[in-house]
Amino acid sequence: MHTGDHTHTTGGGDRAVPPGPGAPAPTDLDGHDARLLLALAEDPRATVLALAGKVGLSRNTVQARLARLDRLGALDTFERRVDPAALGYPLTAFVTVRVVQRELAAVADALERVPEVLEVHGVSGEEDLLVHLVARDADDLYRIAGHLLAIDGVERTSTSLVMRSLVGFRTAPLLRRLAGDGTASGG
Repeated sequence: MHTGDHTHTTGGGDRAVPPGPGAPAPTDLDGHDARLLLALAEDPRATVLALAGKVGLSRNTVQARLARLDRLGALDTFERRVDPAALGYPLTAFVTVRVVQRELAAVADALERVPEVLEVHGVSGEEDLLVHLVARDADDLYRIAGHLLAIDGVERTSTSLVMRSLVGFRTAPLLRRLAGDGTASGG
C-alpha cells in the first residue's frame, strides 16, 4: 500500500531521518555569505586567509561567518567526490520505489546496506523513494534491481538508466544570484 509518510537519508551512514529544520532560511544568508560559499565551492581546500582575500573580508569575519554557516547547516560535507566509474562502476541508474505502508524506515535501512546505492530520497507523487545507484554493467544492474525488489516492504520498482549526465550537481548559479542581488529569491 502506498504511503505519503516520507523521510530522507543522507550520506555518511546516517539513518532515515524525518525532514525538518536544519538548512538556513533564505533570509539568513546575505551577499557576503553567498560570495564566501561560492569561493569555498570553487576551492574547497582554501584556507580561511585565502577566502578572506578572495571575498574582501577580514580573516576573523570569514572565520565567524563560516562557523555561523556551519551551525545553520548551510555547509554540506567537505569530502571530495569520487567518480564511481573510476572504481569500476560506469553505469548510473535511478530507481523509483513504491513502499508498503509503514515500512519506509526499514526499507531505507536496507537500501543503506546496498553498497551500490549512492543516495536515497523520499519523494512526492506515485512512488515513495528515488534511489541513485551505480553498477558495473547491465548484468550487475539487473542483479541490483532484483535485490532492491526483494527487500521486505518494497512493493514495486522502476529503473531508469542514465545515458548521459547533462547538468551535474551545482549550487554556483544560486550563489551567484544571491551574491549579485543579496536575496535568495532572485525575484
